[in-house]
Amino acid sequence: MDVRQYLTPAEIASSTLETGIKKANLSRSSQLLLSILAGAFIAFASEGSNMAAFNLFANSETYGLGKVLAGSIFGTGLMLVLLAGGELFTGNTLIIISVLEGRVKVSNMLKNWITVYIGNFIGSILIAFMMVQSGLFNSGAHVLGGVTIKIASYKVGLSFMPALYLGIMANWLVCLAVWLAYGAKSIIGKILGIFFPIWLFVTSGFEHSIANMYYIPAGILAKTNSSWAAASHLSPEKLANLNWTTFITKNLIPVTIGNIIGGILFVGIVYWLVYLKEKRNTVSKAN
Repeated sequence: MDVRQYLTPAEIASSTLETGIKKANLSRSSQLLLSILAGAFIAFASEGSNMAAFNLFANSETYGLGKVLAGSIFGTGLMLVLLAGGELFTGNTLIIISVLEGRVKVSNMLKNWITVYIGNFIGSILIAFMMVQSGLFNSGAHVLGGVTIKIASYKVGLSFMPALYLGIMANWLVCLAVWLAYGAKSIIGKILGIFFPIWLFVTSGFEHSIANMYYIPAGILAKTNSSWAAASHLSPEKLANLNWTTFITKNLIPVTIGNIIGGILFVGIVYWLVYLKEKRNTVSKAN
């Protein structure tokens, strides 16, 4: 009897293959509902991270400590996705393994990605809207609202290539967190497998498209409140530059492309080449 509480990397590759098939075969309605939940879960993690660390973010001398604290909380979002049930676009880039094995059509993978991306956006916007309506951005004498706006402004101020590379590194780590969670057989093992790569990703300051579906809309909505806008200490020009157009063109597009590259190339394709394609070649030679 196998008493191991984990899978080997080769076994994780096989498990990821089967999981990708199941994800691609989910009905569109199930994909949409589960992706709305996942978007909300990641948004909860985003707003909770900001709530915990906004005073540290507001001070340049403690900014790094703020990222460490935020990162320690943010992993809760992916834990909810993988353990409670959800469909997350960035993690679903690993469906590429099932495509490379010929078990899922490219068209079905793309349909899954599109449906899940839309659902993630709906869930994220829902939480951003409720956070604004809740009045929680008044926390810390409006500083939480100001920091929320400032974070969003920074994100839409990125140039295309830096945003792309930050997106690549983010989903490289996110998909490794998913990979480790697939490899653990216990709930505790899955939680720990998720926690450390996500902690590293957030502490590093990388860019995650689905998290940004909360961070940036929350800032756009928050800037309409004069008290929160004033607490951001941003110039009128920077406040004006924070809008729905820059959200899409300056952040969401390059970060999403980067997330796709990070997930499919540095995790999905590499591990498929090593553990599945190589295995198939070895079996063929043996026969």
